[in-house]
Amino acid sequence: MNQALQNTGTFLGHPKGLFICFFTEMWERFSYYGMRALLIFYLVQHWGFSDGDEYILYGAYTTLVYMMPVIGGVLADRYLGSRKAVTFGAVLLVLGHTLMTVENNVQIFYLSLALIISGVGFLKPNISTMVGALYPDGDPRRDSGFTIFYMGINIGAASASIVCGYLGQTYGWAYGFGAAGVGMLFGLIVFIWGQKYLDGHAEPPSDEYKEKYFGISKEIWCYVSGVAMVFVCWILIQYTSVVGGLVAALGSISILFWIYYSLKKCEPVERDRLLSVGVLVMFSLIFWALFEQAGSSLNILTDRGVDRNFFGWDVPASMFQSLNAIFIFTLAPFFAYLWLFLGKRNIEPSIPIKFAMGLFFVGLGFLFLVFGMSSEPISSMDDSGNELVLGAKTAVVWIFVIYLVHTIGELCLSPVGLSSVTKLSPQRIVGVMMGMWFLASAAGNFLAGIVATSTSSEEYRKLQKEFKELGQEGYANIPYTEIEKIGFVDAYTAVGWGAIGFSILLMLLSPLLVKMMHGIK
Repeated sequence: MNQALQNTGTFLGHPKGLFICFFTEMWERFSYYGMRALLIFYLVQHWGFSDGDEYILYGAYTTLVYMMPVIGGVLADRYLGSRKAVTFGAVLLVLGHTLMTVENNVQIFYLSLALIISGVGFLKPNISTMVGALYPDGDPRRDSGFTIFYMGINIGAASASIVCGYLGQTYGWAYGFGAAGVGMLFGLIVFIWGQKYLDGHAEPPSDEYKEKYFGISKEIWCYVSGVAMVFVCWILIQYTSVVGGLVAALGSISILFWIYYSLKKCEPVERDRLLSVGVLVMFSLIFWALFEQAGSSLNILTDRGVDRNFFGWDVPASMFQSLNAIFIFTLAPFFAYLWLFLGKRNIEPSIPIKFAMGLFFVGLGFLFLVFGMSSEPISSMDDSGNELVLGAKTAVVWIFVIYLVHTIGELCLSPVGLSSVTKLSPQRIVGVMMGMWFLASAAGNFLAGIVATSTSSEEYRKLQKEFKELGQEGYANIPYTEIEKIGFVDAYTAVGWGAIGFSILLMLLSPLLVKMMHGIK
């Protein structure tokens, strides 16, 4: 009997393959967010990055994570199919996380990042494609299935920051990174074991992958391309300015294509809708540049400038990275119901207004945190008897507040943005526009690294230099002074009001954008 027919069946009303994808993606997100929670601290406290270099490298890393899925998705769509691509990506991820446990060789560290970037590139886009393929067109279970899948993402993200963050900052980096690697290994085992439940929906699109080129099958050439991707990422992660130039070049090409195609290749209604969604994509870049402070500057602030003591235990700063996923998990059903409730009464906000709300909340979150940081400085004496003005620690409740408010902003913008790209773009280029959406996310992540550097004042950089000249680690031995605190306050005040300014601008543009959407809601 055909293997696909043998394994056809449901569990909790959904294809069994959904739960294979659920657990594979859960463990992949566990590995990714576990490593992400520790990365900024590892750069600074272990490798001695300072003067903003850690933020730029972190931004370049997350940028490449968002860019590489374009290549992995194309190779899977054309040759490999989702199953082979996901398996290959999972193997690269296991290797990358395993090598992260090697702490005495910086080139192995860069290679680890490159393997993780490339692994995400092959796994991330294709596991989602696989979920969609499990449901026939028009199947009413599809949205529910993606909701279950989305739960797996957030369970993995939330638990990773808690487990890996605790192990890494309590027992040592290798324990945290090792836990992330074990998680990805579990994901790979689950996926290999459960392939029989995918009902043949994740196989190569044709037999073209078997064709030989220079005596080697195209499937093998795809894997060679993956290895080449690792090598390229290994180089790029060491030359971060090249990543910025690459993002700028691809962004410029995308914008030119978007404008040209809108004006020259579209009918009037298509043109207006395509122009409107392009404007929204541009505003999303601003949102991600500020929202993604979570893994970089906000992580550093939580570590150095926040009172994290709970009943005598200083909670590791990396564990607070779980708050975003926890809030998404709890608030997403409420927002899904809210939009339906408002829609039935014809008072649901338009797509541009939802985007403006996202920008407003991300700005408001920073301003709330700045308000919470307004404690008076503390005077103390250093070892030489000189007065040292320490920065008063911020109450931990304000970290909960900023993550909560930012998550509300994310729920207003991120799922709405994905949906609007598919609804407003002509079907013949919807894939290109989705790529533009993720490219904007990549550009936002790189810009996030630049924004994060503004939290380090010139005075604080001089203090770092002095400590280095004394042969001490630039970051670990500097007290949390008022100088550093002012750097965060000034930067977060500027970006907070800036985001609200862009929110107001988008609100003013919204009547025109709604008109250009020609009835699409």
